[in-house]
Amino acid sequence: MSGNRLRAFLVSAAVVGGAMLMTACQDANADADSGAAQGSSSATPAGDAAAPSGSSAAGSGQGAGKDSDATGGGTEDAAGSGADTGDGKREQVEQSCGANDISWSTRSETQAGGYVLIMAKAKPGITCYLPAALPTVAFGSDGTQAGPAEQSVGKQIKLSGSTTAYAGVNPKTTNGNGGKELDFIIVGVGDDDPNPVSLPVGTITVEDPIVTNWHTAPADAVPFS
Repeated sequence: MSGNRLRAFLVSAAVVGGAMLMTACQDANADADSGAAQGSSSATPAGDAAAPSGSSAAGSGQGAGKDSDATGGGTEDAAGSGADTGDGKREQVEQSCGANDISWSTRSETQAGGYVLIMAKAKPGITCYLPAALPTVAFGSDGTQAGPAEQSVGKQIKLSGSTTAYAGVNPKTTNGNGGKELDFIIVGVGDDDPNPVSLPVGTITVEDPIVTNWHTAPADAVPFS
């Protein structure tokens, strides 16, 4: 899972880099052409009558007024961007968290036969929302994914400042000696997260793993099977 996304990221970065280089060259050529045109048209032929007093100033004032309106409108649109509530008002759309918006950590716990507690905090300066859905937790090169430890999804959680969200992973819910030994997990905010992260967890045995929803208290994130 992570390998395919990494290759896709590298290809995307190369394409974006090439596009930026072409744009920079085009902008430089355009600036040079514009400068030459302005230089050739700025000279006034001898004997030409002077422009009527006030006409150019008035034109400049009108132009500046239009520009100011346009700029002001753009600022207002940007500040008021969001979803239409249906009553003529707009509601700001909140940013969903991605794995790269979060500072991650893990901790081994002994309750419920032993599990891994995942802790998520927003990086400094970021405010985002964890969706009311399971985190995506996968194991190993084959991408074995943890199933739900709870019957229903939790609530959306706002991450900002010191707020921490918790999810608990039980890597082995079967009896016996089966399973595979691993020392890291791959975590994403949903299946479509483009930047899942690899988190060290020590050596664990994985077989039919489960994961809880996100919770704001670690005691609520115990993955009972």
